[in-house]
Amino acid sequence: MAGIYCHIPFCKRACHYCNFYFSTSVGAKNDIVAALLKEMTIQRDYLEGEIVDTVYFGGGTPSILPAGQLSEILAAARTVFHVSQHAEITLECNPDDVHSQSLNAWNEIGINRLSLGLQSFFDDDLRWMNRSHSANQALESIRVVRAHGFDNFSVDLIYGFQLLTQSKWKENVMKVLELGIPHVSCYGMTIEPNTALARLIARGAAEDIDQSVQAEQFLLLMKWMKDAGFEHYEISNFAMPGFRSRHNSSYWQGKKYLGLGPSAHSYNGKTRQWNVSNNSLYTSGLRNGILNFESENLSPTQRINEYIMTSLRTIEGCELDVISNNFGDAIAAILEKATRKYIPDSLVRIGSRLVLNDQGKLFADDIASSLFFETLA
Repeated sequence: MAGIYCHIPFCKRACHYCNFYFSTSVGAKNDIVAALLKEMTIQRDYLEGEIVDTVYFGGGTPSILPAGQLSEILAAARTVFHVSQHAEITLECNPDDVHSQSLNAWNEIGINRLSLGLQSFFDDDLRWMNRSHSANQALESIRVVRAHGFDNFSVDLIYGFQLLTQSKWKENVMKVLELGIPHVSCYGMTIEPNTALARLIARGAAEDIDQSVQAEQFLLLMKWMKDAGFEHYEISNFAMPGFRSRHNSSYWQGKKYLGLGPSAHSYNGKTRQWNVSNNSLYTSGLRNGILNFESENLSPTQRINEYIMTSLRTIEGCELDVISNNFGDAIAAILEKATRKYIPDSLVRIGSRLVLNDQGKLFADDIASSLFFETLA
């Protein structure tokens, strides 16, 4: 099974913290869609004939596109690739784009999962982030999503930023639980270079992130979600049983995926490639039948380190049998031995797989990078 990711690089406004590739000038929407359709035909063999089990519209804000253009992209994907009849088809959307007309249209064209970019239920937080919706719109979007039969949906929340007190954080999470939302993605605020937030902090107009407060909010989040019956199936993702994101899970499981659109990444198990992060260069190239991208062949060292990094983020952890089968028993033994140093601090559990404990999840990236191999013999 494989996945397709479609990057729609447009937003109504720039969130202060965001460093994804996008443009607030939507005049090139038609050109981007035409180019994306042409890219499909160029990349038709990339997934090597595997059945496509998931299609994910991300961005940017893909809910900016009219339903007709989303339908055109889906129809082309079903023509060019072997898309499963039961594929999970996800659309990221902002609450202010969610209303009866859009939901009816999305449902009609085959969208069967939504990801709502809520971030917070407080207006002061949303203004500080420069989001385009209000708290009331966030609540209303959940109501109408449910009313139109979308039971499989997710919301995003952000924690660990300057305005978010512990009481506000608890209220955000409890609101999600009270509303019976089946999937939640929660991200600690990070200061990315060249963002508005980074510039505000640099000139003293905003406070920097307090890492200790962010860690405390993450620990509280894990407890609240566990008590509510959610699976913490990946560092940032929580789901009620049966509601995991199949698309995102495929990334962490090392399955093949094709990324379409400017800045989109693709992976086929042996190579990785990424499209140019420029709307004009992307569209002009494809008008001439040329896809502007870079790529790299993944060495055994890169492949094992990537598996360590992604698998440690998941509830299943890093399977030593997978290491043995792909890289040899000796490599698996070296990795298991290197991980033992984290046992006294209760950061990991070691058995047939290496799994991070709750405290270890605070240091997931650091632990993973410390276990990386410099080279494989």
